[in-house]
Amino acid sequence: MRAVAALGFLLVPIAEIFVLIQVGQAIGPWWTVLLLVTMSVLGAWLVRREFRNTWSALQAALQSGRLPSSELADAGMVVVGGTLLLTPGFLTDVVGLAMLLPLTRPLFRRMLLALLTRRMQTRATAWAGPQVVRGEVVDDDPAVGR
Repeated sequence: MRAVAALGFLLVPIAEIFVLIQVGQAIGPWWTVLLLVTMSVLGAWLVRREFRNTWSALQAALQSGRLPSSELADAGMVVVGGTLLLTPGFLTDVVGLAMLLPLTRPLFRRMLLALLTRRMQTRATAWAGPQVVRGEVVDDDPAVGR
């Protein structure tokens, strides 16, 4: 897992620079900077709006007495999506927007749930040890078998 994270920290900036250069060559450098600034401003507005909505849903779930699991996941995705939107680059902006928009957030929530479930099952299996213990029943008392 650490190797994947290290590889991501290495490859994402390289990919972002490549996309920035390609977009800059296609539309010009000033339009590219304007587009990046516009995405950041739009992202900041969207983060505020979605965090407010998520916070309201979280409070409503707590007041009704039910476990706010999806609301907590949504709040985490809003924070991560907002962070990605504030990071300069088009690739991180696309992923950040997808995590913020209410239409695409359930897809990310399902992916997050699948990832966490798989990790917890792997760790529980490693912690619990073997599930089946093979053995043989030995009857020491011959009178019990009659």
